[in-house]
Amino acid sequence: MRKDSDLSKIEEIKKNSSYLRQPLFEELENHEEAFSDEGAQVIKFHGVYQQDDRDQRKSRRSEGLEPAYRFMVRVGSAGGAYTAEQLLAMFKFADAYGNKTLRLASRQSVQLHGVLKQGLKPLISGIIRHLLNTYGRCGDVLRNVTLCPAPPGAVLAQTLIETAKEIEAFFKPKSNAYLEVWLDGKLAASTEGEEEPLYGRTYLPRKFKIGIASPFDNCIDVYANDIGIVPVENGRLEGFVLLAGGGIAFSHGERTTYPRLAEPLGFVVPDDLLATLEAIFTIQRDFGDRSKRSHARMKYTLDRLGLLGFKDELERRLGKPVAPARKPIWKTSHDHLGWQTLEDGRLMLGLPIPSGRVQDAPEHRYKSAVLALLEAFRPDVRATPQQNMLFVGLLPGDRRKVEECLSDFGVPMAESLKPFERTAMACPALPTCGLAIAEAERAFPGLLEELLAVLEEFGLQDEPLAVRMTGCPNNCVRPLLAEIGIIGRGLDSYNIYLGASHLGTRLGALFAEKVPKKEVVETLRPVLYLWSRTKLEGERFGDFYNRVGLIPLRNLAVREIV
Repeated sequence: MRKDSDLSKIEEIKKNSSYLRQPLFEELENHEEAFSDEGAQVIKFHGVYQQDDRDQRKSRRSEGLEPAYRFMVRVGSAGGAYTAEQLLAMFKFADAYGNKTLRLASRQSVQLHGVLKQGLKPLISGIIRHLLNTYGRCGDVLRNVTLCPAPPGAVLAQTLIETAKEIEAFFKPKSNAYLEVWLDGKLAASTEGEEEPLYGRTYLPRKFKIGIASPFDNCIDVYANDIGIVPVENGRLEGFVLLAGGGIAFSHGERTTYPRLAEPLGFVVPDDLLATLEAIFTIQRDFGDRSKRSHARMKYTLDRLGLLGFKDELERRLGKPVAPARKPIWKTSHDHLGWQTLEDGRLMLGLPIPSGRVQDAPEHRYKSAVLALLEAFRPDVRATPQQNMLFVGLLPGDRRKVEECLSDFGVPMAESLKPFERTAMACPALPTCGLAIAEAERAFPGLLEELLAVLEEFGLQDEPLAVRMTGCPNNCVRPLLAEIGIIGRGLDSYNIYLGASHLGTRLGALFAEKVPKKEVVETLRPVLYLWSRTKLEGERFGDFYNRVGLIPLRNLAVREIV
């Protein structure tokens, strides 16, 4: 049995938070620009990250000033489903309280950046009034449930959307703290008798992620989740394959941390899904590491218990055996971009949003274009795991008007982009993210321009190629599942990982360490050249690299690259 002295500091903060209330009430009312260390941890459960403008850190420190504190507020919806009215409201909130941009995150949530502390209460109360919430979008609870944004067939799509909503509702924290803090403004007279029937006073040891794929389509990177859910359909929905133990974050220099893909745990029929997920949750709650947060994700729990031991404990809690897992079959990892016709004859448009940042720039006015589409046509919207937008329910007669609207604002359609541009992803990183150790979103456009020049030089510009970049090894946009993954290693250096499967079933391997930003593309040049010269017909870059291997490639490069 653990002693309190063995628990991490954050475990104590959660235990003393009065079910996520304290110290938020008094700290929201004071005149400080930031929360205390305790408050900053508790407010994460309310969907808020305390950050600061890191571009100003050095100058403010030299002037004896505190950091320029800002907050990121994360709004979520199961499967990334939003109405036009909800998104229009969020744009207004971003203008009033944030940095006037919206950021589509890789788990289909929407982030508002640059919010000041005094803007948090009116912002979040407004979000709630538009039937959205930020509750549990951060913190040691279930995060936004991801879902393929365009499952095939109207019946299956509706079933999976309802499944995602049911999972989120069931695992949402039950404490009334959220409404008390942001709407009522009154601390409960007493919390005696209140409980979190699933989570307990200290919630989970770390965040927990669930993703629901489509049959044959792994667009959500289902193996990167603590629990991946894969539907099995044969004329009807037979059930779900459950994958367990995914998570691709790690810490540089800490060898006991590692990325891991989820592995098959079992098969459940639809009626047993929720009870099985609950049992898995409670195993992680009871066995997860609460002393060292870098080892607290479920992947480490599963490795400590072993897959068979984990499954034995699951079956003991369920009171019955879990059927063996069926092997998922993957045919695509679809980006869902461009025009598609729905079963009812209406249209869906997948619009690429560079790095998910909905903003206006001189040449490409994405924010203005999206606002115009929402106001004129009122489509439903799906945020995708690739940080793009799907506009759902457009009328065929409006297609030309939509395309003219996008053209007027200089926003390119997916068909005009090179294949690698359609799937490229970067995390926000600097200057907002407190975990970033290198640039990502701001450096990514220049890196892609350099990469395009090299691809054109070798005749590869029309080849599909997944490239992702993060500012740290927390790996928010899942670079280890990209054929080229670029991960921040230092202020101006990156580790490069190559060879992941484009279907999301194989992790990339370390290719080069501590590469200066200006040398990243040149470091890739020899391998891309060899791919152009020796690849098999239709062979993707990740499969080529995995087939040939690092050492042979280095030897070939020495012989062939002058």
